[in-house]
Amino acid sequence: MFWAQCLIGQDIHFSQSDGSLLNNSPGFTGLFNGDYRVGAIFRSQWQSVPVPYSTFSMNGEARFKPKAFVKDMVGVGLMFNNDKAGDTRYKTTQIYASGSYIYSIADSSLMVSIGMNLGWCQVGFDYDKMTFDNQFDGLQYNPGLSTNERFDWTKYNYADLNLGSAIQYRIKNKAYFTYGLGLHHLSSPVITYQGNNLSKLDFKLSNYLRYVMPINLRTDLVTEALINKQGKYYEFIPHASLKYYFNRDNNLAVLAGACLRARDAVVLRFGYTNKTLQSGIAYDINTSKFIAATNRRGAFEIFVNYIIKRTPSYISKKRVCPVFM
Repeated sequence: MFWAQCLIGQDIHFSQSDGSLLNNSPGFTGLFNGDYRVGAIFRSQWQSVPVPYSTFSMNGEARFKPKAFVKDMVGVGLMFNNDKAGDTRYKTTQIYASGSYIYSIADSSLMVSIGMNLGWCQVGFDYDKMTFDNQFDGLQYNPGLSTNERFDWTKYNYADLNLGSAIQYRIKNKAYFTYGLGLHHLSSPVITYQGNNLSKLDFKLSNYLRYVMPINLRTDLVTEALINKQGKYYEFIPHASLKYYFNRDNNLAVLAGACLRARDAVVLRFGYTNKTLQSGIAYDINTSKFIAATNRRGAFEIFVNYIIKRTPSYISKKRVCPVFM
């Protein structure tokens, strides 16, 4: 509290980067094989600490091709984030509207997109759950005493602007590579509870890479890396898994592997896919200096994504009756 001017806040994050792609970059809006995509991810962190932290995100997207376009497409989406942390239930609520333009190059083995999202965000805390030294009457805590503290607001709203781009490249219809770039908080939003302009949300640069390579007819090697930089802080999460197919044509498979959040946690990951359904579960084992409080127990995380493909309507072909030829 004495050095409050040095405090720095960071964005919400997930261990399963592929479970919430829109949080990595708005360039992923509509960049999937289908017409609609819906998804949700939930993270509960530090259950062994008296007040656990929880994060929830959900999104819906649509991809369509205007009649004037030959190959290119347009993506639109909506994303909702909610995060609660600490004794005062410090809460972050975000609603983002996304849009993207998707370039389809050559035989569609290479797709490039640029995207943007605009968001309304609110942060706030529960003042009733706070206690202050002025409420100590000499013998015990007395909630009836004045706190002698003043806050202009306990909730604050701000607008946010993010840009991004993404690339998907399929190599000989087997291996494929994905890269996403996110430029977050370009509007440098101010977050304050006392009417000043001293606290600004730091710009964040996100890099997401994914490479999938078949090993044999039933097994793929899945590798990922998420690299975030916000202010003076970095987050690096490399990941490797094996994906075993029971039926490759129907994408019926299970996935197992691990990733590492540098200097913070080892993450065990498990997944299941079936046609256009993708799901995953992860558990973080804390390895940082915070183990004194967590007893190495970190976070539990689960996500599900589902892609909807519309069946093209049948158009009967006109045929000439041979009787009247």
